[in-house]
Amino acid sequence: MIRVIGIDPGIGITGFGILDGKNGKTRLHSYGTITPPKNQPIHDRLKYLYNEAQKLIQTYKPTVMAIEDSFYSKNVKSALTLGQARGALMLAAANEGIDVKQYAPRKVKQSITGNGAATKEQIQFMVTTILKMKEPPSPLDISDAIAVALTYYNQARFENL
Repeated sequence: MIRVIGIDPGIGITGFGILDGKNGKTRLHSYGTITPPKNQPIHDRLKYLYNEAQKLIQTYKPTVMAIEDSFYSKNVKSALTLGQARGALMLAAANEGIDVKQYAPRKVKQSITGNGAATKEQIQFMVTTILKMKEPPSPLDISDAIAVALTYYNQARFENL
């Protein structure tokens, strides 16, 4: 069995989804969000992200972290802050000895919907359908994180052909 923690990084809300894969079948284990306190300085929010990600890794013992890669943004400050959040999350994985795979947002959208320009709502719909969930995961950060984990499995199947 390969357990993947998918991460949709953010300094406000980080979504995560934990999937188990075995014999070509994927099962949703759990999901949720990490929400650093908004009124804290950036360094404290990054520390919070790191600590919470480390707790998730220690609790669920994933084999790999699949994380959404940075996207190009017109807002440089937002892109830098997102990069810092990604770094804190990836460091938590590295310190726990698990591998990290990064996927561009377009790659995730293409992998899940067949359309590299899909909306977050389309991703949410497909994640709900693929995993036969009773309710769509909310907020959208969660479905994005699950989609990143599903992309890992899709890529692994493709690479093992």
